[in-house]
Amino acid sequence: MAGKDGQDWVARITDRVIAEADRRAPGKPIVSASGISPSGPIHLGNLREIMVPHLVADEVRRRGRDWVHILSWDDYDRLRRVPADLPADFAEHIGRPLSAVPDPWGEYESWAERFKAPFRAALAQLGVELREISQTQMYRSGAYTEQILHAMDNRAVIDELLSRYRTKGGDTPPSEEEYFPYRPYCHECGRDETVVTGYDRDAATVDYRCRSCGHGGTVRLREANHGKLVWKVDWPMRWAYEGVVFEGGGVDHSSPGSSFTVGSDLVRRVFDAEPPVYQGYSFVGIKGAAKMSGSRGGVPTAADGLRVLEAPVMRWLYTRRKPEQAFTVDFGAEVVRLYDEWDRLGTRVAEGKADAWEVSVLDRATETSLGKLPRPQRTVSFRLISAAQDITAGDERQLTRILHDVDPELTPAAVQPRLALAANWLEEHVPADERTRVRTEPATEALAALGGADREHLRLLLEHMTDDWSLDGLTRVVYGVPKLAAGLQLDDAPTDGVKQAQKDFFKLMYQLLLVDSERGPRLPTLLLSLGDDRIRHLLPVG
Repeated sequence: MAGKDGQDWVARITDRVIAEADRRAPGKPIVSASGISPSGPIHLGNLREIMVPHLVADEVRRRGRDWVHILSWDDYDRLRRVPADLPADFAEHIGRPLSAVPDPWGEYESWAERFKAPFRAALAQLGVELREISQTQMYRSGAYTEQILHAMDNRAVIDELLSRYRTKGGDTPPSEEEYFPYRPYCHECGRDETVVTGYDRDAATVDYRCRSCGHGGTVRLREANHGKLVWKVDWPMRWAYEGVVFEGGGVDHSSPGSSFTVGSDLVRRVFDAEPPVYQGYSFVGIKGAAKMSGSRGGVPTAADGLRVLEAPVMRWLYTRRKPEQAFTVDFGAEVVRLYDEWDRLGTRVAEGKADAWEVSVLDRATETSLGKLPRPQRTVSFRLISAAQDITAGDERQLTRILHDVDPELTPAAVQPRLALAANWLEEHVPADERTRVRTEPATEALAALGGADREHLRLLLEHMTDDWSLDGLTRVVYGVPKLAAGLQLDDAPTDGVKQAQKDFFKLMYQLLLVDSERGPRLPTLLLSLGDDRIRHLLPVG
């Protein structure tokens, strides 16, 4: 987590960033950067690319400094593969810019925009403020023309630097061809399967031949740029162009010989600038899956997460872990435990029992420098709310009654959006065979076969369960019934025999109240959700 040693990773990195910014350009806005290729669904792993710089940028602003968080959309990157859910003929677009690939369903102006839109909406919910930059617009507008010319003039230096790290694939050209760090998109077929055949600095032109369609053409850089720098040159070029002081990157960019290592050399020697303060981050996984790949689909996006998690809870996932720590997202039963942990954190902070780093983590999750994120008016256990939604099949009248039983002044509106999120979770992530099915009529045969001890347990339950009709009160009773049957008091410590009797009693209750199940929601929650009348209807014990 942030560290029981008292460290606050956001504050620690921000200290470094401010010191470096003051050394480079005192008084200027501090620039943090993120970059995402909208080649497919932008998943929860990609979100870390945003959250690490965002949290640092927000801390910079909390300290009264000017800052800019830029998100570069790498929508001028090539389409690399056919997504799993599309027909094979989509392959005709491989090699074309993501911004030039059509949306197969016709809902957005391009393949890239299909994935930008929901991610943009999710960032707004998460309180992330940034400035978006389309690399298609930057390249096509000529914004980078001088940088492209400069890179082409220094291609021998770039080639020499890249050769130190060069491996098969990627930016490596065939050995018999002169190296050029710029790759045109073919004017005829639109793909980047091109080879540069000539470069004229004075005319600012690049000649090329397309290996895909055979077309030969010329890019006039000062008039209509139609290509881009290769990735390992493009990234450091942008550091220099934007004046980036801080950026994060995945472990695949952070290892020796990786893009960041190469880029750091290039930005110094070719673009006369310095690399940003850099923070590598580990992957975010999904339970039962390997590293998430947005272009392959089938992975949860930020929008998917926000259908289950309150926005502060989602932020908390990224705030509580140091960037170097990997973590896994599980939208199954773990969601209930996650909310339990979140609520306990809030309680500890409110009661003044939390460590300083925990207070900081909660603060960054619930509030940005621009204000607080929306939260429920009242905190009611997600465990209770989801169980109530499940047991009542979302019946509003029954849900209102259950909330009233928790607190006479509690209303469904007071626990939104948690109530709606719980319904989404049940519908989208809980298998049908794991849902709770309550009996509509008593289990006549099972009740008739009960022995004397079981009947006594049920009698004691019905006698005492309304003594304190609350979760705490029902918890005391359901654990206390076997104690009473053994001659103990409700609050006495259980003997080993009573502990076994408690397990048997719980199993019996599930068998009598639920359809074909020996387990279900926590028994006190189940009883509270069913209500006194329905329980007595299902347990007609004289």
